[in-house]
Amino acid sequence: MFLNKKSAALYLLAVFFILDRILKFIFNDNYEITIKILGDYLKFNFAKNYNIAFSLPFTGYYLIIIILLIIFAIIFYTYSLYKHNRNNINIFFLLSILAGAISNFIDRNIYGYVVDYIDLKYFTVFNIADALITLGAIGILITNFSNKKESA
Repeated sequence: MFLNKKSAALYLLAVFFILDRILKFIFNDNYEITIKILGDYLKFNFAKNYNIAFSLPFTGYYLIIIILLIIFAIIFYTYSLYKHNRNNINIFFLLSILAGAISNFIDRNIYGYVVDYIDLKYFTVFNIADALITLGAIGILITNFSNKKESA
């Protein structure tokens, strides 16, 4: 059985989503674990994040509403692109953002915070879901910027 590029991309996103959920489960239940990968510069270390991306201080009921609205907007926009068979790369990037947002949303509803576990010294503690959101957003910006440059 051979996979086409679309299926392989979706499987890859599913693997990252599942891996993120597994790691969050492991680190939330074993919060005292620290695994050094590159000394103190890169390690797996449990952290509770009550805020939004990069620990920006925005919390509470309104945050849940905003996240839900963003998730639904991404779902509808992605479906619209898919339905009209347009811009598959942006669909992938939107699904990447969606996978990360849903994973972090699950945390907020179960634990009241997002489980972060990748600790980069001098930067922040984040998780795979955060990386999916960030890479998806950067991917959309780059593709849309390069598309506008080509059409100009």
